[in-house]
Amino acid sequence: MLKEQIAARLETAFSHYGFAEPSVSQLKTACNVSLRTLYKHYPSKEIMTVAALEYRHKRYMTFLLGEPESSGTVRITQTFEKLNQWMTEFAPNGCMSLNALAAFPENTDIKAAVMQHKHDVRVLLGEQAQRPDLSMALFLLHEGVSSVWPILGYDAIESAKHSIKQMMDIRKQ
Repeated sequence: MLKEQIAARLETAFSHYGFAEPSVSQLKTACNVSLRTLYKHYPSKEIMTVAALEYRHKRYMTFLLGEPESSGTVRITQTFEKLNQWMTEFAPNGCMSLNALAAFPENTDIKAAVMQHKHDVRVLLGEQAQRPDLSMALFLLHEGVSSVWPILGYDAIESAKHSIKQMMDIRKQ
């Protein structure tokens, strides 16, 4: 239980401060634990980063899954509306996974966590659209929105939804 609480607080800290700025001492304070307790569960900043990414992955996937109210085109456009909500509330500075990868480009554990997250998102998007053949195209739209969100905001969502509707209509024919 404590380990998961620490991971949740690490996620919040990294989301707010990025990966370069906070020292381990600042992370300890953000987690409201002693340095000994923090290192007991997560013995390095890189391992703390992986824990935060894995915790965020679970939260994000649960957030996107939600209650299925529809299917196909309607469902996938609703998913992009949820992406809007996520970016607004939890990721105004862009994708935390890509930010972690940029901060630790040589770390194989961080890279593996990011790759798993991205794979799972890609599969989920194809499932929600009921079009696994479009999973990569939908994923690229998702990633594009996440990347440009800090600059374009909701305009990126609107453009993605327009592209989705065109893609889904073309592929039906």
